[in-house]
Amino acid sequence: MSHGVILPGATLGVLGGGQLGRMFVQAAQAMGYATAVLDADPTSPAGLVSHHHVQTGYLDAEGLARMAQLCDAVTTEFENVPAQALDTLAASVPVAPAGAAVAVCQDRAREKAHFNGCGVPCAPHALIETADQLAAVGDDLLPGILKTTRLGYDGKGQIRVKTRAELVAAWDELQQVSCVLEKMLPLAFEVSVIVARARSGQIVTFPVQRNLHRDGILAVTTVPAPGVNAALEAQAVESARKIAASLSYVGVLCVEFFVLQDGSLVANEMAPRPHNSGHHTIDAFDVSQFELQVRTMANLPLVEPVLHSPCLMVNLLGDLWFDAGSDAQREPDWAGVLALSGTHLHLYGKTEARRARKMGHLTVTGATADAAHQTALKAAAILGIEPF
Repeated sequence: MSHGVILPGATLGVLGGGQLGRMFVQAAQAMGYATAVLDADPTSPAGLVSHHHVQTGYLDAEGLARMAQLCDAVTTEFENVPAQALDTLAASVPVAPAGAAVAVCQDRAREKAHFNGCGVPCAPHALIETADQLAAVGDDLLPGILKTTRLGYDGKGQIRVKTRAELVAAWDELQQVSCVLEKMLPLAFEVSVIVARARSGQIVTFPVQRNLHRDGILAVTTVPAPGVNAALEAQAVESARKIAASLSYVGVLCVEFFVLQDGSLVANEMAPRPHNSGHHTIDAFDVSQFELQVRTMANLPLVEPVLHSPCLMVNLLGDLWFDAGSDAQREPDWAGVLALSGTHLHLYGKTEARRARKMGHLTVTGATADAAHQTALKAAAILGIEPF
């Protein structure tokens, strides 16, 4: 099918109605596009702000047919949207990223094989699908992290194991589904790179971002990335570009890396969509990851993003709506936070606050990296977030 330029006034669709879909919809609408969201939840954050909301499951034949009728192109906001749904839509409308690329990202074993095939190192690991494979795991992979090959994100579907007995128990706890055991490596810190790739093969990238996770969930992203020298930056960016190109990827892709204590870099995982660690791009760059998602879908030119302000992005979890030890909810002190110069508040329109649920993010920009950091610490103190 033809993949010409899709100009403003057309309708762009997204599978998934969460916050990533919401920010995509907002970026598309700012550029003059109409939008359509497919998500079964009637109160989905993206559905609430879109021109069209198709309220069905991802594989519902009528829902997909409606999206194909409404949309001039379709993307996804969540790596666990079935690749089959993307393949179905691709018979009628341009889809970016393609189902084949998303399918690789949905399976940790295939993902790691892809990294290795690109010459990008990742952690030593073993696939465990049977009791025999479990028994054959080498002692050199312990201690490690046992991860389900599918449907894991934000620390879900992962168990740390130190001994063979713990490994067996963890596989039982995960109901003996297909898993990957990754060797625990001496980690210094984590970084990510967001790339956007056009159908023409043109690739643009954001600078390396340093990420702090707590309980498996991203807590803070800092740009420019502290502790990342020019050589490490170049290696991470080149690795991410290589991974995207070898997938014939079209769209926005995030590749997460571990920086080890010896300074070496290993790929951790990738997400076939804009990423939580790239939310700061809305406020700190001249073009956001979501605008680049629109541009890749619509076959518009890509431009290299330019950082205009050092920044920190702080995730706002539902815990902030609760006092410690209490189920009573309260509204965080947004006025106190917004009294600080350089703060940019993004709330996702979710109707219920729950602990560990991503409710929004705060991007703090400053004239210098230190100024942004100091303001972010003040905001964290107001909100009751642990210092970073």
